[in-house]
Amino acid sequence: MVLPHTTWAGAIGAVWLALAGLVPTQARAVDGCLVLLCFAAPSWRSIAQCVPPIKQVLRDLTRGKPFPSCAMAGGGNSASHTWASAPSYCPPQYTRVSEGEGGPIYSCDYTGAVSVSVNGAPFARTWWTMDGNTVTEFSPTAKSQLGTWDTRFDDEYAAWLATQPPPAPPTDSDH
Repeated sequence: MVLPHTTWAGAIGAVWLALAGLVPTQARAVDGCLVLLCFAAPSWRSIAQCVPPIKQVLRDLTRGKPFPSCAMAGGGNSASHTWASAPSYCPPQYTRVSEGEGGPIYSCDYTGAVSVSVNGAPFARTWWTMDGNTVTEFSPTAKSQLGTWDTRFDDEYAAWLATQPPPAPPTDSDH
């Protein structure tokens, strides 16, 4: 049996590389352009390259860090973050109402939303929670351009709508 020849320089180099992997490195900022593209995708979770940066940006938002920007996005293409606020800025299927001493108390199942605009028009809005759960609302324009997309938001809206009482029939005074 022939053993491979190992030099001191090779051994030291191997040890150095192994130790370099143990040294903490400074955290890098999330690439805002990649995040913009991932949030505009039909399902960011199904794109391996999107999962780490999206999870990082959601962790950053929970820690109060600003949403990343993309200087190369071009006119009308952008992404921004807004904190959820029920009932005015929370989809109805995710808005909860409880009775308080002074009247109704509203809460939202989601913490905030990342809105993406393409060519100056709304494209997608991804609602997110502190634990990283997300659901994406796609605009009609996005749906026509994408062809297929994650339909969870639409499905949950349809299920919520089915639980709502029917509208009151018109009365004579409505005409």
